[in-house]
Amino acid sequence: MLEREIITTSDGSKTIHLPSWDEQYHSKHGAIQESYHVFLQSGFFKIDLKQVSILEIGFGTGLNAFITFLEAKKAHIKVNYVGIEAYPISKDEVKSLNYVSELKASTSKNIFDDMHLNTWDENHQLSKDFQLLKRKQFFQEINDEDSFDLIYFDAFGARNQPELWTEEIFFKMFKAIKKNGILVTYSAKGSVRRAMQSVGFIVERLPGPPGKREMLRATKL
Repeated sequence: MLEREIITTSDGSKTIHLPSWDEQYHSKHGAIQESYHVFLQSGFFKIDLKQVSILEIGFGTGLNAFITFLEAKKAHIKVNYVGIEAYPISKDEVKSLNYVSELKASTSKNIFDDMHLNTWDENHQLSKDFQLLKRKQFFQEINDEDSFDLIYFDAFGARNQPELWTEEIFFKMFKAIKKNGILVTYSAKGSVRRAMQSVGFIVERLPGPPGKREMLRATKL
């Protein structure tokens, strides 16, 4: 297991840093800012449905899932959320994260805690309109078909884990997503865009979050 430490990002929200990789779970320019920009504003808010199935590649700190819960609640949208993670974070790391306070979501603290404390590989109804299934597996083991309206692709960067950004992985994503579904990611690498296009996605470059010029959104037509 790689060494991990908690750091504070530029917007005041915390994330986990991997010193040996010089990599973070979220942008050091702002964890919450990045999550909203890449996954919510460019993904979730673009899905015009009252019931949404979401696959997250890299459940990690649970930040994307928690923000999605908060925004879905406001919009009265039902969510079926599946988070994939091979290496879950520890209870101590969960306690060190300040997302509940930074998002001013104290009334939903129990939801954030439950996201991490609930068992893996079982469905959990966190609220009337939000169901969570955390699957402890490697991304290469994903074999879903036509199951999701939206994919949050939040794996570690291609610099450290290039095997997670290949045609093989994006073909699995293409099979897993429904027609007209979209995939969003913070990455804007040319090799990633070409891998997505090669398996059938229509890919567009979008302005990136703070500290990043561009990001990618892919659509299955």
